Amino acid sequence: MNKTSMILDVDTGVDDAFAVLFAARHPQINLLGITCVDGNTNVNQVVANTLKVLDAAGAGDIPVARGAVRPLLGKSEYAEYVHGADGMGDLGIAPSSRKTDPRSAIELLRDLVEGSKDPVTIVPMAPLTNIALFLRAFPETAKKVHRIVMMGGSASAGNATAAAEFNVWHDPEAAAIVFQSGVPITMYGLDVFMRPGATSEDAAQLLQSEDPAAQFAGTLIAAFIERLHVSPITLGDYGAVATAICPELFTTEIFDVVVDTSQGPARGQTICDRRAPFLKALEPNDLTDSASVRVVLDLDVPAVQTLWFKTIDNGWS
Repeated sequence: MNKTSMILDVDTGVDDAFAVLFAARHPQINLLGITCVDGNTNVNQVVANTLKVLDAAGAGDIPVARGAVRPLLGKSEYAEYVHGADGMGDLGIAPSSRKTDPRSAIELLRDLVEGSKDPVTIVPMAPLTNIALFLRAFPETAKKVHRIVMMGGSASAGNATAAAEFNVWHDPEAAAIVFQSGVPITMYGLDVFMRPGATSEDAAQLLQSEDPAAQFAGTLIAAFIERLHVSPITLGDYGAVATAICPELFTTEIFDVVVDTSQGPARGQTICDRRAPFLKALEPNDLTDSASVRVVLDLDVPAVQTLWFKTIDNGWS
């Protein structure tokens, strides 16, 4: 089995935690490192949360680097109303003894891409500030990136606003840089984000496992359900990681996409040109600065859910 060499870029809240647990444990993934960025909560808390998740996963020595402390323009807008003041449901999880890599996020990205003998897939599940800075700071290294599989954007509605998904809305200028970079992009957005889920019953089964990672996952799921008063809750960002290693479980289509960086009500929207070809031919240049992006539109929900549960808990049935 060929492994996928992967770097995660996170703003670890709860749904990032589901993805980090999966990536650290799946045998098909060679997790090279993790970069952290301001997003769901402040970047220092993101780093602390990420180290805790790696502890829970029983992960080896995976470098974790601190990145951008704010968007390229404007101020931070955190999602503590969803993820709690600490980004992890305020569960009081003990701090990790792991050390943060001394390099900055963009330096770690550069070194991991340059040092990998295999193609590297970057999976951002957060505002794209780190990735934009890396692409601009090290353009020659950026050319060596195999692809970007991101959680963010939407080909339909938003969640941070009526038009925009949170990760892109948090830093639209960074997203525009990434989309226009020329690196092949797959967008796992809100169109599918909510569909793979976990229930209270799933949490109870995980909590009965002897595996600390499964118990940790069960605790997060149960706390998230209690906090949001919703069941099932989404496995969220994990879907982007699954897309990178199991594309056969996802239905995608290529669209011309542009990020709205205006100050109007559509700021942060990922505008996907889904018109029929004959209509596009009538006005071929009306989307300026667009990029060709592979967009996930559907997925095999039972298979994607099962993949996560069996990776987190070897005894899952």
